[in-house]
Amino acid sequence: MRKRIVVTGLGAVAPNGVGLPAYREALKAGKSGITWHEQLKKLNFASQIGGAPPIDEDDILKVLPQADYHKLNEPMVYAALAAVECARMSGEDIDLLKGYSAGHADWETGAIIGSGIGGMDTMFEELGPVMAEAAEQEAARGTSPMGTDIVPKVMSSSVSVAVGKFLGTGGQTFSNSSACNTGTEAVFEAWKHMQIGFAESMYAGGAEGSHYGIWAGFDAMRDVLCSKFNDMPEKGSQPMGAGACGFVPSGGSGVIRLETLERAQKRGAKILCELVTAYCNSGGQRDGGTMTFPNADGVYRCIRRVLDDSQVDPAKISLINGHLTSTTADPREVASWIKALGLPPEKFPLIQSTKSMIGHSLGAAGALESVAAIDQLVNNYVHPSINSEDVHPQIRVIEKSIPHQRVDRQLDYVIKASFGFGDVNGCLLFKRWEGK
Repeated sequence: MRKRIVVTGLGAVAPNGVGLPAYREALKAGKSGITWHEQLKKLNFASQIGGAPPIDEDDILKVLPQADYHKLNEPMVYAALAAVECARMSGEDIDLLKGYSAGHADWETGAIIGSGIGGMDTMFEELGPVMAEAAEQEAARGTSPMGTDIVPKVMSSSVSVAVGKFLGTGGQTFSNSSACNTGTEAVFEAWKHMQIGFAESMYAGGAEGSHYGIWAGFDAMRDVLCSKFNDMPEKGSQPMGAGACGFVPSGGSGVIRLETLERAQKRGAKILCELVTAYCNSGGQRDGGTMTFPNADGVYRCIRRVLDDSQVDPAKISLINGHLTSTTADPREVASWIKALGLPPEKFPLIQSTKSMIGHSLGAAGALESVAAIDQLVNNYVHPSINSEDVHPQIRVIEKSIPHQRVDRQLDYVIKASFGFGDVNGCLLFKRWEGK
């Protein structure tokens, strides 16, 4: 028998707002977090815009102990901040500045926090310079100048390790990595883990740094990143827009706390919404699917599997929070939504792209967008999909479903999907909590 899985906490570190209240207000206002980066110009990047969470060391040290902060790479910091906010929202009394080592691990709670690329800031700013100097001087001292924290800061699992340490998770704690689908896949894996009965509570999400080393490879691919709006960064991300010319890279973290309904009710937690079902698949890089482009049939099947499994009438879907990256893939994605839902244009639900405001945060994208989807469901609003006023010609059949201003209304079901490099897909279905 399926367990009912509910959401009890959210945490967000985004380019347009650090902390859920700031993130919410930015989403409601249609505020972009995309800025121009002088460092990218100095490095001769074609695309010189991106999204970085507006946070400084003083802000971080209000949450994380200084001794721990300097042992973390950039995505670890983002993940830790989002996870602490999420835990506190779910009702946990956490103050890391007063200590966190006392007591026992929570054996019934785990964490799946993924990252697409990881600690490039450590590799570029610490590992690289030390190794280059050693090679140049032919030093015999080996790697000792790097310090003892270098391995934890470059481990692929570092983001979940940080969350596990600060929150004391005793259940399975690991990091997944599935490109742009990472954050959504983490939620699916957490949901599945709880359905099996191996945990009563899970933290799930993703984190990605905003170091230029992460963005360099995409810039080298040309035409993948937006390079036509360096002088107007807030206009650079145009999902579903006629002017879409490549995605805008960004960083940040989103974390969601999932619990079994029984566990949440037992401890008196405030329930935000229900995660009805979730699913991930792959298009197999067949029939048009490649490393960088999705198999349309795989996308359709992923969405359809969630609808069939939930037995929810597509006409009851209030909002689609799409992957929608501001690339040539957008029209194909919309076509897959139209096919999967099987609804006429006049009954098609509202469809939005959170990336229009925060850019594409890679391994954190699905998580930050899920946080946005849930917050809208809880607080009865639909954030605008900015920069899409001139709708792409191939999408105009459903142009009335694209909100250009905030819409205030009750939402019943919100569906969220991600589609990543490697032809991997994920889809989540959230339901408004009615108190029963």
